[in-house]
Amino acid sequence: SSPPPPKDDKKKVNPEDYVELMRSQLIFGSDEDKKQSKDDTEEEEEDFRREQATRRRKVEALLKKHDDKFKEEQKQKTWGIYANATTTKDIKRVEREERKKIQKENAIKLALAKKSGINMELLEAKDTEEDSNSFLLKNIRVKSGRSAGGPESYFEELENDLEDEWDTLTREVSSKSSERQPSVMDDVMKDLDGGLTSRERMRGIRVGTAGGWTLEIFPGDFLVHQKYGIGRFEKTVVRKKNKLTKAEVAAQTHRRKVIIKDWLVNEKKGNATAGELALFRQERFGKNAIDNDPVSNPHQTVLEITYEDSIVHVPIDRAYRLSRYKGADSLVKPKLSKVRSKQWENAKRKVEENTLQIAQDVLALYATRETLVRKPFDPKYDDMVHEFCVKTFPYEPTPDQNTCFDAVGNDMVWRRHPMDRLICGDVGFGKTEVALRAIIRCIFNGRQAALLAPTGVLAAQHFKTTVERMSKLPEYKELFAKMDTPPEFFFTGLLRGGMGKNTKAGRAAREAIANGDWNVIVGTHALLGRDIEFKNLGLLVIDEEQRFGVKQKERLKLICSGVDVLTMSATPIPRTLQMSLSGIRDTSTLQSPPPMRKPIQTQVSQVDDDIIYEAISTELDRGGQCFYVVPRISMMAEAESRIMELFPGIAIISAHGRMGRNMAEQNVAAFAEGNYQVLLATTVIENGVDIPSVNTILIQNAENFGMSTLYQLRGRVGRSDQQAYAYFLHSGESVTEQAAMRLQAIGDLSALGSGFDVANRDLEIRGAGSLLGTEQSGEAARVGFDLYMRMLKKSIRQLRGLDVPVVPRTNFLEIEEANLEFFFIKDSSSSSSPLIPASYIPDLDQRYQAETSARLAESTAALVNITQEWKQTYGIPLPAELQTSLKTLHLHCCTKRIGIDVVGIHNGDCILRSPGLRPRHLQKILELLPQTKLPNGLRMIFPSRLTNKDDRGEDEAEFTDNKGVMDLKTLLQNPMFGDDNEDSDENGGDDTEDWDALDREEAMAMKEISSAMQLKGKLRKQDFVDHPRYIVPDFASQPDKIHTLLQCLLPLSKAIYTQQEYDKTAAKIATELREKRELITKQRKKQKKNELDAMRINHSEMVNRQYGIGNGGGILNKPEQQQKRV
Repeated sequence: SSPPPPKDDKKKVNPEDYVELMRSQLIFGSDEDKKQSKDDTEEEEEDFRREQATRRRKVEALLKKHDDKFKEEQKQKTWGIYANATTTKDIKRVEREERKKIQKENAIKLALAKKSGINMELLEAKDTEEDSNSFLLKNIRVKSGRSAGGPESYFEELENDLEDEWDTLTREVSSKSSERQPSVMDDVMKDLDGGLTSRERMRGIRVGTAGGWTLEIFPGDFLVHQKYGIGRFEKTVVRKKNKLTKAEVAAQTHRRKVIIKDWLVNEKKGNATAGELALFRQERFGKNAIDNDPVSNPHQTVLEITYEDSIVHVPIDRAYRLSRYKGADSLVKPKLSKVRSKQWENAKRKVEENTLQIAQDVLALYATRETLVRKPFDPKYDDMVHEFCVKTFPYEPTPDQNTCFDAVGNDMVWRRHPMDRLICGDVGFGKTEVALRAIIRCIFNGRQAALLAPTGVLAAQHFKTTVERMSKLPEYKELFAKMDTPPEFFFTGLLRGGMGKNTKAGRAAREAIANGDWNVIVGTHALLGRDIEFKNLGLLVIDEEQRFGVKQKERLKLICSGVDVLTMSATPIPRTLQMSLSGIRDTSTLQSPPPMRKPIQTQVSQVDDDIIYEAISTELDRGGQCFYVVPRISMMAEAESRIMELFPGIAIISAHGRMGRNMAEQNVAAFAEGNYQVLLATTVIENGVDIPSVNTILIQNAENFGMSTLYQLRGRVGRSDQQAYAYFLHSGESVTEQAAMRLQAIGDLSALGSGFDVANRDLEIRGAGSLLGTEQSGEAARVGFDLYMRMLKKSIRQLRGLDVPVVPRTNFLEIEEANLEFFFIKDSSSSSSPLIPASYIPDLDQRYQAETSARLAESTAALVNITQEWKQTYGIPLPAELQTSLKTLHLHCCTKRIGIDVVGIHNGDCILRSPGLRPRHLQKILELLPQTKLPNGLRMIFPSRLTNKDDRGEDEAEFTDNKGVMDLKTLLQNPMFGDDNEDSDENGGDDTEDWDALDREEAMAMKEISSAMQLKGKLRKQDFVDHPRYIVPDFASQPDKIHTLLQCLLPLSKAIYTQQEYDKTAAKIATELREKRELITKQRKKQKKNELDAMRINHSEMVNRQYGIGNGGGILNKPEQQQKRV
């Protein structure tokens, strides 16, 4: 409708405006229309709001439902078996049921492991990384890099709600359980996925065989399987045994026949169709059948290991194929391997190439060592040294000490090259006595000996011990009768900090050292000064090598050139440990504790006044003394105040490194005299403090110490038959992850003789590091340190080929009925039995040098060259008695090269014991001989443990003539006895257990060789029956015994020597070629870089000339200058 025309006649309307108004009303509507439209819109908006509210309520209900479901899922995942618990009774009930269930499962697992011949032991669970008491230690909060503050996400809020709910529930449990201990909550911990579970479920295991391999693992530990690679251990489970032995298959078949027969007789009364019988077989013995009969359906305990793409179950009797992963950095978790890819094989191949190069370097190092020659020590003083040390040592040496005495004596007297031996033994196990006997042997030979200690306290202790021992020399003057110029006294001097070259005491000490007035010099780092000159240094003893830095060790290399070096350590550093494990460095271990020694009771806890009071008061009540150690000098005042508050009037004395000259030593001495009850000190007492009356030590802020320091500090107590206690007190907050691991390890390794284990654990925590000066941490991280070292040993063994251990000295036992008085090698240099007649070489010094060179000849070829030199120098012919002696020396060279450590007569046969010989060695030796057989009149016998005769119940296996070659070829198919043979079973590759058994056998062989000289009198059967041995039958009836032995042994000795020299030369050439190739590669890279730099400079000059940049055509080398000028 259109509006009526305006009635006002006075106001005229333009027709065009009227038309426009009509058009707008048609388009936008009139006022009445707008009002009606507004009402309709409001109604529609109200309807829309109601619809939105209804939709919102539905969405909120769905979200709440989904949220509740997700929360419940998270609760089930986080709380685990306790997810449905709402009260205290529920938690207790679930825990009891879970414990019974787990104990039943563990009993089955232990029984199955025992049936498999495996010793399995359950270990107490340790906290996982995900646990709130992070990383192994209760009440320690590990430092985290996560930033605090900021709004919480939905997931963080949900996690906090679950934690608050659990805390509320557990507080209820704890409050109701406070009167009885332990609480139920002590048995609840987090599993590997962060969920709560029973502590019983997270227990670790220790598996192994009696006297063989052992493996200790916990859920979450990273393991290395030689075939599958790096995985994570989850748990032990019981599974059906897939591969059965022939005996098990026969027993299974018989048992199933009995079960079917019983079913036919008892249930079917003999009337069963073929279909029913087939159905019964399927239901009872099928794939998915439930057969609980242990014979019909054998089960076994397996280790469940998670890999990146699968789960592998390793039978517990195959657990020797596993090793704990140790990488370059313990804080970096390794990447799990893929079972269904070639990634692990490629990694192993690269590591094998690397270990081959290292093995070549090792053999080249062996060859270089043999070129280092020094004047050996005279064997005629051995009896004097032994008698004096026995009479002046108030204790009975342990078996390991006797072995170390012989090993060090052999190195010093019976080897041409300088000694480099590591003595690794627990604190208080007798390392100092080993060093003292070496020092006494050195000064008896007229040379100086130096003893280097890292601290002044330790140096003072060694000085005191040495002076007390040397002061007894005048009491035994009769022992020096054989010496050419017997001394009246031996002098010991001390050189320590504060005795500089500009001081009066320092100048006097340096003059005494240079003039040789001091026979034994004990010192600290001052002994390494460039102004120190020795007159005739023969031996350097280094105590606690790990305490010296890089610069000091570089200085030691210069001092030790051509000098015998004996290093002592309870916890060697990773590099030293690597070199000893790989065989690069000679190592002797002291593992047998002294009599009446007790393990130290160790406690790791947070710093607490109650613990400190109880520890000190308990020790004082039994009349003892205490050590209290702090990491910093600035903390000593606070610690003293704390002790004084707990014990008013207690006598305390301090010792630290910043005291005046000799003050720390004097305070320690005053404390040792019993004048004080507590010694408050820093790590200055870490070494050299031996006070039997102190049997309690408290270490404050223990997280700030290294593992070696913690172990050494604990060793300061327990030096008597009293029970000793060590308290490692940590701050409880801001403890790093590695510190927590160290504290856990020092708490676990508290048994006697665990120093080497501590060093291994420290190696695991700190990382593998480098070897031979080349960074190998990346290669070790690929496969783990244990597997890397095993592969390195294998590469060395393969390159060496004939790695028969060379014996430094053969013990020829004197047997009356065999008439073996011609074996006089032990006294060959003595004046009573000269090797070379004085008529042939009149000069005493020349005769002594000639005798020494002949005595230390390492091969018959070297001895022939020495004889030729004598003929050219002193004339021909050789005296008859010298020719007879040379035949004996040739025999001695043969026995040393072949590895024969003991020669004796038993029942008329000559027994030549060779502990290090293995069937693989014999196979290579036979291949080198002209007719591939042993010389006539020589037999070879191996004990049963080294052959496959053991399974047949036979005691030993004999190899003679060509039959022995055939037997060896069959035997060497077993990787335990052969070389790097590939095993074809499911786990593939080398048999790790066999290789480990081989390593143990070789370690025991070296120990037997070191202790061979302890055998006296007649050769007994028990001295050789368990060892490989050559036999010469009817030896007692031979007219010329030396000639008979030379006929049998000379071909073997020549073959072994020729092959070993060839292997060393080949390795040395390979190393030199590789170094040359690397040098050429570096030079090419450098040349290419120089060419690129020249091209860049030429281009810059061209640009400068083209655009006229620079002064007089000069070059603007800096880009900013060029840009500014342009």
